[in-house]
Amino acid sequence: MKYILILLFSGFVANAQIKTTSLDLMPWPQKIEMKSGTFTLDKNFKVNIKGQPDARIFQAATHFLRRLDGRTGLFLEQGFVTKENEFPTASLQINCAKAGKTGLYEDESYQLEIQSTGITINATSDLGAIHALETVLQLLQNNASSFYFPMVSITDFPRFTWRGLMIDAARHFQPVDVIKRNLDAMAAVKMNVFHWHLVDDQGWRIEMKKHPRFTELASDGDYYTQEEIKDIVKYADQRGIMVIPEIDVPGHATAILTAYPEIGSKVVNSNANFLENKTQTSTIAPYSLERNSGIFTPTIDPSNPRTYELLSEIFDEVCPLFSGKYFHIGGDENEGKDWDANPKIQAFMKKNKLANNHELQTYFTMQLIPMLKKHQKELMGWEEIMTKNMSKEAVIHSWRGPNEGLLSGQSLVIAAKSGYKTVLSNGYYIDLMQSVADHYLNDPIAKNIALTSEERARILGGEAVMWSELVTPLTIDSRIWPRTAAIAERLWSDAAITDLSSLRKRLKTISFRLEELGITHLKNKDVILRNISNNQKTEALEDFSKICEPLKIYTRNSEGTEYKVYSPLTLFADVCTPDAEDAVAFEVAVNQYLENKSPENQNRVTDFLKKWIEINSKLIALSSNAPLIQPILPLSKNISEASQQLLLKIEKKQAVNTAILSDLIEQCNSKKYADVELAVYSSLIKLL
Repeated sequence: MKYILILLFSGFVANAQIKTTSLDLMPWPQKIEMKSGTFTLDKNFKVNIKGQPDARIFQAATHFLRRLDGRTGLFLEQGFVTKENEFPTASLQINCAKAGKTGLYEDESYQLEIQSTGITINATSDLGAIHALETVLQLLQNNASSFYFPMVSITDFPRFTWRGLMIDAARHFQPVDVIKRNLDAMAAVKMNVFHWHLVDDQGWRIEMKKHPRFTELASDGDYYTQEEIKDIVKYADQRGIMVIPEIDVPGHATAILTAYPEIGSKVVNSNANFLENKTQTSTIAPYSLERNSGIFTPTIDPSNPRTYELLSEIFDEVCPLFSGKYFHIGGDENEGKDWDANPKIQAFMKKNKLANNHELQTYFTMQLIPMLKKHQKELMGWEEIMTKNMSKEAVIHSWRGPNEGLLSGQSLVIAAKSGYKTVLSNGYYIDLMQSVADHYLNDPIAKNIALTSEERARILGGEAVMWSELVTPLTIDSRIWPRTAAIAERLWSDAAITDLSSLRKRLKTISFRLEELGITHLKNKDVILRNISNNQKTEALEDFSKICEPLKIYTRNSEGTEYKVYSPLTLFADVCTPDAEDAVAFEVAVNQYLENKSPENQNRVTDFLKKWIEINSKLIALSSNAPLIQPILPLSKNISEASQQLLLKIEKKQAVNTAILSDLIEQCNSKKYADVELAVYSSLIKLL
């Protein structure tokens, strides 16, 4: 009861502070108390570490100093933090009781005190101290002549132990530098699980010394060496992040079967031939890497003993590369078509009294558990693995929602009530290009769900998911950040922290600060804009991108066939992002105008309308020497013509034909140009 009261109180304090403070902290701390006064920085600022921490705290403190120095330009005298109690009189004192273990259930809490005379961090483990250092960096402020930290007292800890990000490196390979910079960004917002999707229909991405056919035949030459994998695991561990690999089986298996077709389920001989001879011919079905996106039939054969021999050999080689406790085996979207058409598999099901494909897949998945246990790994899979006979030792990864006939996150609740540990990703699919609000207001534990304390404890947390069908190393950061910082806050902060206006304000600062860690979501936009404009001035394109968003929820790549794995992702849709900046601002302006049609509020609306008319003229001029601008001109024309009519109505107070205006605005809802949509449509409707 005491713990519950503390949580309730801290949530109240945190929410109150969010409404009143100018601080741009993310995730927002559990408890924060602002005080009067500041601690002013100078070049003599030093860090001292005491206690029994893991050695990674020294590297973390050194990185902290370099980032702080980079922001302030003070030429800090302390270059590296190398040992305990090196500077007993340092301005920043870090006290760690023990070395933290990367993984779940570790104590990640910290207490931070900033006074005018110095800064103190107290943490049970060095993981908590690393989180505290990120908070200190976020607290940095300045005036005209100096940098300082406000005096503050913070007590902080995560609400959920699993705060993850999945990156799919199978559909589009993501080089080591992409992974590392995203690990840095994860650490900056206190995330602690990196889920690495390494194998799917479009590619196998792990060097296999005993089975080189995987990379020779199924990788297109893009894969991680085992040394690179071990380096990334170590890099993540130094930031308190556990790495979980995923090899997706038995479906999504085209890459695996391209290398080893003999364990595939596809039938080559006829049913008649099988029934007559009672044996399957030795002919092996051919497979080739998939170049489109979607769900495909190639599936591993659960009735073939060689399947389990090969998978055991794979796990024997791959598991030692990863120090974490979990191994994700996928298990999703297996349609079972090849199983249904294979007489040998049907006979196997009958012999083993397996009533349907769900039971057959459970049989298959259960064979993998001892293979992983051999390496002290626990099996994790997408929610399709949850059947009546599945081991309760498996971790269920919830991803499906209303479109699959389930309430949002319902499988999470079913899993928790059924005795499974579970993680939520439904609502956190950042590749769907949905608004940050859709993710931020999605909680792993919904308010209207009744759960016992034991069931709540089985909900480990959540995980943002970045499938890579429509991203490359050039664009992936812009799809992950800054929205994932909002998901990180949902998984760390008190459930009462839900103020969207505060979130948007703080995200602007966090987005800017992510560049310090190498995240390219801002600067790579200019790279693509220059390509589209044919190296002409990009201001008009930039401004137009501020009211356009990519088509959402996979409608950009209808049926997975418009974009292949080698198609260009350097177009206007790749510049645009959810929560288009001017669209958000225009919505605010329209709402204010409709509440109070003052001259000031009217001008805020009409300034946007005039801007969009001008943008259209500029884009037309640019397009004479830039063919890639042509696809967006119809949209630009639509918004320009609607804006002209609205100006006549709002500014000139002229009577306009409502039917014509309505039709013009409706054209602004088009989804057929350049794979983008105008994000201002709903606000324009309000002006009718």
